[in-house]
Amino acid sequence: MSNYIDKAREAILASSEESSIYIGCDSIRFKRNGLWHARYSTVIIVHRDSNKGCQLFHEEQVMQDYSKDKSPKQRLLNEVMFAVNAALEVMDAVGDRHIEVHLDLNPNPMHKSNVAVKEALGYVRGNLGMEAKIKPHAFAAMHAADHLVRKPVMSS
Repeated sequence: MSNYIDKAREAILASSEESSIYIGCDSIRFKRNGLWHARYSTVIIVHRDSNKGCQLFHEEQVMQDYSKDKSPKQRLLNEVMFAVNAALEVMDAVGDRHIEVHLDLNPNPMHKSNVAVKEALGYVRGNLGMEAKIKPHAFAAMHAADHLVRKPVMSS
């Protein structure tokens, strides 16, 4: 289990039952040494009492991106996998607290991220038994993870 997961679990367990947990992931594609890579930032947000401040825990990972056609589908599905894995790691600490998984996917077919919506929602439903939130209701992925992935600070 990674350090950010341990810290998030501790914060969840220390929070009230009225607190909410939000989990999301975002990625960005970049070129390094002539090869394409993707940086992923996964976040776990503990919203204290669901109306006070929050604590944010995150982890970054960099992986080679083998997509030859620059299609974002595999990278987007990797984001979903990272978010689901984080949720699975903290689920036993969540108890009766409200929890949501946020995906940075657009339901509008005019946007590239639409290519992964059906598979992503099914993956979350199948692994967690819950419905994921997508744009415009996915702030953990759209804002928190997006900000961190664009301003990388590797987790300790």
